[in-house]
Amino acid sequence: MIRKNLLLLVILTAALTMYQEANAVPSYARQTGLACQSCHTVFPELNAFGRSFKLHGYTMTNIKQVSAKQTPTSEKDLSIGSFAPFSAMLVIDATHKKADTPTTNVNFPDELSLFYAGEISPHMGSFIQLTLEGADGTFGMDNTDIRYANQADAITYGATLNNNPTVQDVWNATGAWGYPFTGGAELTSPVIYDLGGVVAGLGGYSDWGNGIYTELTFYSDTGAIDATDIGLPSSTMTDARINGVAPYARLTWSNNFSTGDTLMVGAFGMQTALYDDTGASAGHDTYTDIAVDTQYTHALGNGDDISLHATYTNEAQTLDYSDPGYSPTLNSFNVNGIYHWGHKATATLAYNQNTGSGLNPANPDAYNDSAWTAQLSYLPWQNTKFTLQYVAYTELEGSTDNVSDNNTALLQGWFMW
Repeated sequence: MIRKNLLLLVILTAALTMYQEANAVPSYARQTGLACQSCHTVFPELNAFGRSFKLHGYTMTNIKQVSAKQTPTSEKDLSIGSFAPFSAMLVIDATHKKADTPTTNVNFPDELSLFYAGEISPHMGSFIQLTLEGADGTFGMDNTDIRYANQADAITYGATLNNNPTVQDVWNATGAWGYPFTGGAELTSPVIYDLGGVVAGLGGYSDWGNGIYTELTFYSDTGAIDATDIGLPSSTMTDARINGVAPYARLTWSNNFSTGDTLMVGAFGMQTALYDDTGASAGHDTYTDIAVDTQYTHALGNGDDISLHATYTNEAQTLDYSDPGYSPTLNSFNVNGIYHWGHKATATLAYNQNTGSGLNPANPDAYNDSAWTAQLSYLPWQNTKFTLQYVAYTELEGSTDNVSDNNTALLQGWFMW
């Protein structure tokens, strides 16, 4: 048994040296003694209490602590939960694409994840996800956010170490936690949304106690980045590296009304300069992403509510390496409305649209695409979700010809324990 446990520890430690999607985890429910619905409307969407729990470093606990002192008169130098906060997630799905020759794929699993999620010390906690991607059989680091948090009067401040810009965010209008949470339309994305798992960022944040939140984080790559994996249709790079560091900034204002409604308006942005790691040295490609976002939740008074999310992102590109003389822009707009039947079911309608300009005439419509997404989710239990999703494309790369051939239906089971 000891050998088996040591082998498991070695495997997990090795995996920590190695890719994105997960959310509410039962580790937190075990740590706090609260049901998942205390922090979520329907996972992964956070409510006000869930946002506070995350901002305070995932440290709220209701379990017995193991504590000790080095000497009888010293302060406690050990304070740790009496159980290891592990949990797991299994995602199984089937997709059907219309096309001239319809194709159906079953993924079992689509994802299998292990989490270490919870309090590390009185002021430090984690969300660490290791995922086996069923499609390609790789196992490695997924969404991760390790944070320190403390309080000074009404101000909550802290530091975050994470591997995906916006994974540290508490709102559901940003990239990492934005709808559709799983699946969805396959459209061009601004670079800020495609860096998950290939960067590491360290930054600080403050919730000023008056509805204002600020953050500044600096990212660097963790090795050569496969440029084809991070949404660079205008790039001629193969293996890309970040030049220096890529700064990320976030500002939000929010208010919880006496009616139970919540409103947030915010902005965030990131500048990423990339160079080709294959030996070429002629210039950089720079991507400056500036986004505005909003989230509004309206309580209906019977346990149901409606939430609206919208994000508009402008990406200015300077392609001094890939396409000298051209500085295209990518404008990405995402909006969705979600009706929650308590914590048991949701119905969602979403629209995504990209537009571009300034591209090389050889590929002038590369950024022009759009799609609608409709989704129904049902939770027979709080840690089990079944989803039916349909994506209908209306434009791809500037063309409407035969775009419906790409329409895709998804049936998914999502299990967490």
